[in-house]
Parts: sequence; C-alpha cells; structure tokens
Amino acid sequence: MSNEPTPPPPRPGHRLLRTAGAAATGLAAATAALGTGAMAAYATGAPSTPVIAVGSAAIDLTPTPLKEYAVRTFGARDKAVLLDGIHLTMALLAVLAGLLAARRPLAGAAALGAFGGLGAWAALSRPGAHAADCAPSAAAGVVGAAALLLLARSWRRTSPTLPGPQPEPEQEGALPGPAPAVTSRRTVLAATAATFTAGALAGIGGRILTDRRLDVTAARDAVRLPAPAVPPAPPPPSVHPDIPGLSPFTTANGDFYRVDTALTLPRIDPRDWALRIHGLVDRPQLITFDQLLREPLEELDHTLSCVSNEVGGPYVGTTRWLGASLPTLLRRAGVRSGADQLVGRSQDGMTIGTPLESVLDGRRALLAVAMNGEALPPAHGFPCRSVVPGLYGYTSATKWLVDLEVTTFAAFDPYWVQRGWDRTGTVRTASRIDVPAPFAKVRAGNVDIAGTAWATHRGIAAVEVRIDQGPWRQAELAFDASPDLWRQWSYRWADAPPGAHRIEVRATDATGAVQPERRATPFPAGATGWHSTVVTVT
Repeated sequence: MSNEPTPPPPRPGHRLLRTAGAAATGLAAATAALGTGAMAAYATGAPSTPVIAVGSAAIDLTPTPLKEYAVRTFGARDKAVLLDGIHLTMALLAVLAGLLAARRPLAGAAALGAFGGLGAWAALSRPGAHAADCAPSAAAGVVGAAALLLLARSWRRTSPTLPGPQPEPEQEGALPGPAPAVTSRRTVLAATAATFTAGALAGIGGRILTDRRLDVTAARDAVRLPAPAVPPAPPPPSVHPDIPGLSPFTTANGDFYRVDTALTLPRIDPRDWALRIHGLVDRPQLITFDQLLREPLEELDHTLSCVSNEVGGPYVGTTRWLGASLPTLLRRAGVRSGADQLVGRSQDGMTIGTPLESVLDGRRALLAVAMNGEALPPAHGFPCRSVVPGLYGYTSATKWLVDLEVTTFAAFDPYWVQRGWDRTGTVRTASRIDVPAPFAKVRAGNVDIAGTAWATHRGIAAVEVRIDQGPWRQAELAFDASPDLWRQWSYRWADAPPGAHRIEVRATDATGAVQPERRATPFPAGATGWHSTVVTVT
C-alpha cells in the first residue's frame, strides 16, 4: 500500500478563486453561444436569434393576466424588460452550468447546450417557421457546450486540488506514469477572457449585419405616395380647445402607442411584398405594392385604441391614414355566402380576426400605406396594415399584413381569441381627464378641466364632469369632426376652494348610452369605468 500523504485541502483563497473561475467559464461560454447564434441569424433572419426565439415563445405561453400586468406596468418597455429578463436568466444559468462543469464537465456542458435546444424548439414553434430557423440556436448550443467543456477542463488542470475525482494513488510496485499536464492560471484566464470577448464581438457584429441586411429605410424613403382620390379638408382648429396640457388632437407618429407581440420589428421591402386575398372568395387575388398604390387611395381620420388600455390610459391615438378601400378589394374578390370572418396574417405569423360584417357595412376600412402624410413607420406596419373603424386594434389592425383570408368564426380562432379575448372587439365608450394632471397642485379660483372622449364609429354626444361626488355638470364639447374620431372637451371649474378634491368624468355616445360606472379590467372585452383624478387646490 502507498504511504503517500493525502493532499491538503485547498486554502479558502484558492477555493474562492476556483469558484469565480468556474462561474466565469460559464458566462464566457454562454456569451460565445449567443454570439454564434447572432452570427448564424444573419442567414436566417433576426426572429431566429436564440434570445428572440425564446422570448417570442415566452410571450405566446404567458398567461393573459401576466401579459396585462406587463403592459400595464412597463408600457412600451415591456419587450425590453422581457429581453433583459431572458439575458439575466441565461446569465444565472450560465454561472450554475460553469459551477457544475467544475466538478462534472460533461454535465455542465450539457446543461448549457440545453438552452440551444430550447431556442431551436422555440424557433420551430413559430407560425410559418422553416427547418433552417432552428440553425442559430442549434449552433449556439453546440458552441456553448464545447466552449464550456474545454474551459472547465483547462481550469481543472490548473491545480491538483481542484474539486472532483482525484487520481488513484499508485499501487505499490507499479511503474510510474506521466504526471498530469498542468496549465497555468494565467493561460486559462486569458482563454476565458478571449472566449468572452470573441462571443461579445460576434453578438454585436451579428446584430449589426442582420440589421443592415434587413434595413428598409432606403426602400421606405423611396416610396412615393399618390395623392388621395378626394383629399379631405384638415380638421378645423375648433376640434382642439386651447388649454395647456391637453393632448394634441392629432397624434404624431413618434408618439403613437405601440402594443404588439413582436420582439423584433418585421422588415419588409415593398418591392418584395405582396398581399394574398383567398379563402371563401370566387376570385383569389395577389396584389403587389405597386398595384396597391395604383388603387384609388382614400384618407381616413381615425382614432385607434388598444383593448389593453386601462381606464384613463395612454394606448389611444388619432392619425390620418392613407390607403386603399378594403371593402372594394374584397368585393372584387367576390366574397361567398356564409363567410363571417376576415383573418389578417402578418409577416411574423400574428393572426387578427375581424367580423366581416364590420368591414362591409359601409364604414371606411382601409389597407393603409401611410399615416400622417408619410409611409408607415416600421413599428406601425410598413409597408401595409389594416384599419377598421369601431374596433380595437386586436380585431382590426394587422400590422405587416401579407395575407387576408375570408373564412368563418367556426373554422378558425385567431391569436387573441385563442387566449380568451372577445372575438368582436367593439370599442367601448371611454373618457379621460388630461388636465389637471393626477395629484397636480392648482391655484384656487377658476380651474380648467379638459380631456378626451371616444366611442369610435358611434361618436360622442355629451361629456359630464363632477367634483367631490357633487352633481354632474355638462362639459363643453369641441367640434365633432367625425364619429370615427375622439372628441375633446373642457369645463371651467369656477371658484375652486382650497383642499384636496376628486374629479370624475363620464361620456355619452351618440346612441344615447352612458358610459358605465362599474370598473372592469381590459380582459376580455375592454376596460369600463369612470376615470377620476385627485388634485390639490392651494
């Protein structure tokens, strides 16, 4: 039996160094994996990037209440928060994989490679996915696992007292074998840093190359918008009370709300775009962008709102849309008897279902190509989207539209209906106080109260204001430009006394229906309730 002494346990400083080194190998390998995925996505498109693929799948699988919480809490930043969360989660998993690999290299590498498998599954789960879409995640998994395996084994060779199985003591009389190779810590640290740096540069480079490849700025700038067949007059100044702080009547493109599920904006060159109209029609159509621009284009002033908007919320805006008549194109295709749903599909696979009767009942539904005098911004559907007055966006506004199918409600449930939302999406009557701002301090005396109200495609007939549960008072309505537009209002609060006060508002639509008091959440058919605000008069 060998009389060699047992190796002494590692000192605390060495143990801490090895732990930090193991965590660093995990982070470096994960960075290399993500960089590889980003570079590979140059060939297959940004949506196939591992993090984007996993994030998109997470959106689809997230329960509706949690989605509503994210929109309510983070607003337009909800997607950035999701991506940050995925990166943070992967960093934690990478650290754990690195620590595992310090003892069991193969197990740690397999754990990191599993993320690549998750990304591949997520990419293939997207509507319209192709086999090649899983390639970036598969490549990321292989590179990440290999990098972690190599780095972990290098770290294990830096000291004979690393955790894990130790060499068996030599048997008495046995021939001495070669001593195990030892790698300097400096060399392994350099390799870990180099792996991390290469992965980070590959990730940045892949993103830049992909963005350049898919950049449609020049193509969008080259679009020459025809004049509308009958140019409408601009809204008169009387649509907007001259009260500081009141929302503009027309919403600038840069301020228009965006609520959708796209983690990366679809980028479509209009020269490659075509719209397919098919399903329950006699004459299927395939329309190019140039053909669409040659249609008699119409301009429509319209207030669009999101079903996720809370009472008094910001997800509503008014713009002037330019586009071709959707009813005209559908009648040209020949809608068959029995059809009752129009399903729009976007380039990223989103499906939006619109009641067909709401398109063909005389309202001015459009296939829009421009908003506020310029080609659609990429965030709002360039090169083409649908607009149907009277409905929330989730049943009417398909961005990045590439396909229209005439079908039935019985035959197909679109994306949001599958998740429990109402299939009609009729806009509820809503009103909002813009001035004074919540918890504002105002001077005693005459105080201006103002805001907006909308009941799209029905119109607003009256707005009332009350203070501290007192009697309802009629607000002064601005000019009514169209039932498809919001209507702004104002009220002069005379002799406002000092103290804290609660202001409430309610609207009546043009059918005579008063906005209900009872509060309801946006799910499943839109929020209801009176908006209120608290101010302090000094």
